[in-house]
Amino acid sequence: MKKYLLPLFVHSVPAGFPSPADDYLERSLDLNDYLIKHPAASYLARANGDSMEGCGIYDGDLLIVDRSIEAQHGQIIIAALDGQLTCKILDKNKQCLVSANQTYAPIPIGEFSDLIIEGVVIHSVRHHVLPH
Repeated sequence: MKKYLLPLFVHSVPAGFPSPADDYLERSLDLNDYLIKHPAASYLARANGDSMEGCGIYDGDLLIVDRSIEAQHGQIIIAALDGQLTCKILDKNKQCLVSANQTYAPIPIGEFSDLIIEGVVIHSVRHHVLPH
């Protein structure tokens, strides 16, 4: 696969008041190397709906999911619960899947529920300017 290296500037960009621009590059960065640590175990999924907005995942965002990470309490996961795919926060203490939008009730993981964790969401990508 061909790599596309992008310039990475030395300094971060203030999101408040502007400062003089730096013309110094730190290095080049391949987004695949930066975002995907386990390529053979990773996949992309598109978010749908508003249930995860509280943690910065919006409708249409691209999710980078890693199957090689063992899901821990409090992590954002992709799960198939009784055959239905969903993106939620794993709550191992209360045995449920939790939305990051309080208008949605937690989804209980019952004793006889069929839960398959399809991976841990490690990054999300959002478009700020839509193509014409």
